[in-house]
Amino acid sequence: MFQLVSFLRQLGLLPTWQFGDVYGLDPELLNIVPRPVCAVLLLFPVTEKYESFRLDEEKKIISEGQQVSSDVYFMRQTIGNACGTIGMIHAVANNQERLEFESDSPLKKFLLQSYKLSPDEKAIFLESDESIRVTHETSAQEGQTEAPSSDEKVDLHFIAFVNVGGHLYELDGRKPFPIVHGKTTEDTFLEDATEVCKEFMARDPQELRFTVVALSKA
Repeated sequence: MFQLVSFLRQLGLLPTWQFGDVYGLDPELLNIVPRPVCAVLLLFPVTEKYESFRLDEEKKIISEGQQVSSDVYFMRQTIGNACGTIGMIHAVANNQERLEFESDSPLKKFLLQSYKLSPDEKAIFLESDESIRVTHETSAQEGQTEAPSSDEKVDLHFIAFVNVGGHLYELDGRKPFPIVHGKTTEDTFLEDATEVCKEFMARDPQELRFTVVALSKA
């Protein structure tokens, strides 16, 4: 958790909102999470079951379509081991009206310059952004994105959940577009987002490597 906080502080985000662990998804444990919550990050194992589901989900959405607000900030992931960085950018970018930045914040500058770019163009822009790249590399070395040992076959991946215009969005840079998970409100956002997290867990009931983090008002 320190790495998340340190990463954002280095990029000029003021600590008026902070990331904190969600220790369980039962109602009594969700009740102790500081409110309001404006974003949720999920760290989960990328297994064969998940990959099969992801491909089926993508085909279904391409076939049936979905309504995605133009206000959603979404970018693709093209940098290796950057899923934590992409997840945090998604969390912050879609809550800029709530969050506060230092006047010379590299992250705020990046968001302003990239807002109108396509998801793929945002990814290219991130590759060329020296301040975020260097901070990402430093954080990665400190263990910002937990890496499996060499004998493990499962990768771990970060994604973000945000509320944009009263709809719950899953933002995953490995996917070609945001995933809409229905309606939500500020009051129910944490519960709605963690219900989707439970679906990830249910797909791989033998897996224990799930971590949920909430961006809450400090």
